[in-house]
Amino acid sequence: MTRLFVLGALMTLAIVLKSSPGQAANSVKISTKGDQLCVSSNGTPNHTIGTFPNRGNPHRFRAQKLTYCMDATPQDTGRITHRANASGISLTGVPFRPGTADFYDASSPRGFSRDSSSGWRLEGMGAADMLGMDRQNAHVDHRGLYHYHAPAPALTASLRGTVIGYAADGFPIHYVGDSVKPSWQLKPGKRPTAPYGRYDGTYEQDWQHVQGSGNLDECNGAVVDGSYVYFATDRFPFFPRCFRGTVSRDFLGRP
Repeated sequence: MTRLFVLGALMTLAIVLKSSPGQAANSVKISTKGDQLCVSSNGTPNHTIGTFPNRGNPHRFRAQKLTYCMDATPQDTGRITHRANASGISLTGVPFRPGTADFYDASSPRGFSRDSSSGWRLEGMGAADMLGMDRQNAHVDHRGLYHYHAPAPALTASLRGTVIGYAADGFPIHYVGDSVKPSWQLKPGKRPTAPYGRYDGTYEQDWQHVQGSGNLDECNGAVVDGSYVYFATDRFPFFPRCFRGTVSRDFLGRP
């Protein structure tokens, strides 16, 4: 795996909490229970969120009672797993969920639905307007759970250091702007089936991993100072979408 030197010393972070008019204050607790690192929160971010419902998102934000526990001392298993419904959790207790459950569907009035038969899954940020993302690259699901599809400017600005959260297998997630480059590229040419058109990032299948095209691996991670870490990036895949450690069950049961 590629070794990076862009980070320097890895820092322990302090959380700067902000109150937003008409929105409950962020509440989060990070603790260690045996061999588990647990993040518990009310699901409310430490910044103002967009207006929900909106044209692309019919759901209303609701505070949640969330607890995500993961390996406190993660180890590289030597294999890659793709199974997880959330990529990780922020230090402020808001989930990272870059993927979507929506697919191209010509028979739907909105042009997409939960019917996966087309094989073209909407990419959250590529279809941001269609899915009603706010300015923090986030929206809410059918339960009102607010979650990020890409790094949130307000979140990264509110934290001291580079760690913004933890992945589903316990490895830390760092954000360092454009100092690192993912190894995912848009496919050349055009889609062979409906919705046709050029590969432009609207759908997850528009992207392909090209080893060596960036300095991160397939899971958006790398070895830094002898330790494996993931990165949140400003371009696809935004957060890790596969994992080198053991994924916690807490990240498997939240569709």
